[in-house]
Amino acid sequence: MQVPVASSTALSIGQLAAATGTAADTVRYYERIGLLPRPPRSGGGQRMYGLTDVRRVRFIRRARALGFGLQAIGSLLLLSAPGRRSCASVREIADRQLQDVRVRLAELRRLERALADTVARCSGRAAPTCAVLTMLESQRGDVLPAGSARPGAATRRRLP
Repeated sequence: MQVPVASSTALSIGQLAAATGTAADTVRYYERIGLLPRPPRSGGGQRMYGLTDVRRVRFIRRARALGFGLQAIGSLLLLSAPGRRSCASVREIADRQLQDVRVRLAELRRLERALADTVARCSGRAAPTCAVLTMLESQRGDVLPAGSARPGAATRRRLP
């Protein structure tokens, strides 16, 4: 549950985390990789966040929930800045994400068929052989039907 935020209040990292439903470690990580600007510090050295930071972390969380990678989120954040908005560029990023989701769905459907077929061949009784274990113990690399990749393999990207 997200905590309401008063408009004039400076928030600690714990308060920001509570307001956005994000762990404090995640907020620090977003700062480290540049998705969230480093906030000013109080006299005691405590990070102090504002409403802009709350909105930015919520933006990042919504984008993560849609499966966007951190690099794409960085691009979306840049494109969301006043004067930098470009619906065409945002659409291009979102379209790539949609295509990645469709690829993963197709891979999951192939995985489901392979697993369903294997489970259907398993008697479930005590037996010297078991179709599921035989498939898992196979020395061959073709657990999935021909032409299918491991789920997510084609969509994982490395950050620079």
